[in-house]
Amino acid sequence: MTANDTCAEINRDNTDSRYFIYAVTYTVILVPGLIGNILALWVFYGYMKETKRAVIFMINLAIADLLQVLSLPLRIFYYLNHDWPFGSGLCMFCFYLKYVNMYASIYFLVCISVRRFWFLLHPFRFHDCKQKYDLYISISGWLIICLACLLFPLLRSNDDPPSHRTKCFVDLPTRNVNLAQSVVMMTIGELIGFITPLLIVLFCTWKTVLSLQDKYPVAQDLGEKKKALKMILICAGVFLICFAPYHFSFPLDFLVKSNEIKSCLARRVILIFHSVALCLASLNSCLDPIIYYFTTDEFRRRLSRQELHDNIKLHAKSLVSNHTTSIVSTELC
Repeated sequence: MTANDTCAEINRDNTDSRYFIYAVTYTVILVPGLIGNILALWVFYGYMKETKRAVIFMINLAIADLLQVLSLPLRIFYYLNHDWPFGSGLCMFCFYLKYVNMYASIYFLVCISVRRFWFLLHPFRFHDCKQKYDLYISISGWLIICLACLLFPLLRSNDDPPSHRTKCFVDLPTRNVNLAQSVVMMTIGELIGFITPLLIVLFCTWKTVLSLQDKYPVAQDLGEKKKALKMILICAGVFLICFAPYHFSFPLDFLVKSNEIKSCLARRVILIFHSVALCLASLNSCLDPIIYYFTTDEFRRRLSRQELHDNIKLHAKSLVSNHTTSIVSTELC
C-alpha cells in the first residue's frame, strides 16, 4: 500500500467521526441560537430610542448570527445523510454565509468594543451623536465583508463531474493555487480579518483597565467603567474562544487540501483540529446573546418576568382597543 493510499484510508476513517461532531455541534447551537438572536432583535428594536451605546452594532451582530443559524438545518441534514440534494447554488450560498457570519461578527464585536470604550472616555462628545453614523459604519462593514468573503466560494471548484455534486461544505474541492499566492492571501486575510481586530479589542480592554485605576473615581463613572470593561472583556473572550482556533488552523488546513503537507499523521491531526475549530467558530451564534444578557441592563430588564407580563398585557389591550374601534366604525357605516 502506497503512502497516498494510507493517507486516503485515514481520511475515510475520520470522516464519519468528523461528520458526527459537526451534526451534534450544529444541533446544539440551533435552538438557543435561534431563540437568543430573535429575542435580541426584539429587545434592541425597542431599545434603540433609549440609548446610543452600540445598540445598532448589537442589532447587526444579532442579524449576522441569525443568518448563520437559519442555515444550520441544511448543514445538519448534510452531515447526517452525507449527501446534498439541494443543488450547488444553495450549497455555495450556505458555505458563503458561514464566512460572512464569522467576519461580520468579528467586525461588529470590534465596533461594540470601540464604541463602548469611546463613550466611556468621552461621554459628552457622544451625547448628541446620532445613530445614523453607526448605521453608515454598519452598512459599509456589510458591503466590505460580503465582497471580501466572495473569495471563499470562488476558491472552491465548481467544475466537478455530476457524481461529485452531492458534496458540500468541508467536502468541496479546493481550486489549485500556487504556494506563493496561497501564502499572500492567507497572510492578508489573517492580518485584516483576525489579528488587527483582536489587537483593537485588546487595546480597548487595556485602556479601560487603566481608566479604573484613577485615584479619585466618581461612583457613577466607576460603575460605567466596570460595565464597559465587562462587555469588552466578554468580546475579547469570544474572539479567543471562537475565532482564534479557526484562524490558527485555517492556513494549516489549506496547506493540507492543497497537498503541501505530505505527512499522514500531520494531515490527520490538522483535519481533526480544524473540525473542532470550525465548531468553535460557529459557537459564537449562541454566545453573543449571552454577551447581551450579562452586559446590558436593558436586555435583562426587558426579559424579566414583570416586563414580559407588562408587554403582553399592553399588547392584548392594544388588540382589544383596535378591535372595538373597528366594530364601532363598521356600525357607523
